[in-house]
Amino acid sequence: MSIMNMKNIIFILSLTLSLACHAKTINDSLYIADPINKIVLDDCDACGCAAGNGSSGFESLLNPQFIGIKYFAQHYKAKENLFVKDLTQDQYFNTLQVWGKIPLTEKLSVYASLPFHFHEKKTMQGDININGIGDLNLMGIYRIISSKDNFHQLNGGLGVKIPLGKFDEKGASGVNPSFQLGTGSWDYQAALNYKFQKNKLAVLINTDYTVKTENKKNYRFGNQWNYAATGFYQLAGNEKTIFSAKAGLQGEVYDKNKQFDEVLPKTAGSALYGKLGFEASYKRFSLGGEVMLPAYSNLASGDIEAKSRFSVFINFGI
Repeated sequence: MSIMNMKNIIFILSLTLSLACHAKTINDSLYIADPINKIVLDDCDACGCAAGNGSSGFESLLNPQFIGIKYFAQHYKAKENLFVKDLTQDQYFNTLQVWGKIPLTEKLSVYASLPFHFHEKKTMQGDININGIGDLNLMGIYRIISSKDNFHQLNGGLGVKIPLGKFDEKGASGVNPSFQLGTGSWDYQAALNYKFQKNKLAVLINTDYTVKTENKKNYRFGNQWNYAATGFYQLAGNEKTIFSAKAGLQGEVYDKNKQFDEVLPKTAGSALYGKLGFEASYKRFSLGGEVMLPAYSNLASGDIEAKSRFSVFINFGI
């Protein structure tokens, strides 16, 4: 890893510590000292296209206010080029990001994430690596419904993705156009999340839709729809320490990409993952991980196959 990359990572870590030290805690109903409410799910933005971009992870927005760091890894198999049949090329998407959620009022809060990507694909001509800052995500979240018994909660969100990551026009012409640091475009998201929680058990159902716009290179990635259902159960815990497990399904659907307003073939697709994970927390600190394996994959008309995903995070409650 180059000196410049190390500087970028150090910047991200320093930003995290600075925000954690200066953030102001708001003691309202957004913060519920409940073990299941502290579970944090994935929030990935590898680039925002048909392969290499996980769901927005709107589930994580139900957690109390926090600041943290997360590592997210994805593995895909792809054709070496458009003229071969076998999926022989391994592609690895890796993301280290700062993320957090800070309440502004009793019902309104702001969520943000800033990723640093380091991606790799192994070609017959040698390994190709790209790394750098990705696109900044910002979202406002509003608590629409919260039952008096706290069993039910409905949240909605509107967000924007700011194009800080580099978009490479040449890279978009390959089998996987999402081998990028960013989309190069301003993208907009709407999200909805429902939570049912009682005692040690909780169920989260979420969906979000991202509208992607054309970038300066006249390239437009297809719009994206994500959905997920996840169950949680607290296995052990006391006043200071909690251990919980989770399992569920997560799906992603991608529309076709366009260039100069012309539809590009083999750029749409969908995938469905099964996932298992855990979280262990001590006081304000939490550590968690998750593994995802595809139950179904149909990306780029079969030219790309989803393999596995893995994530781990450490958060600090503020």
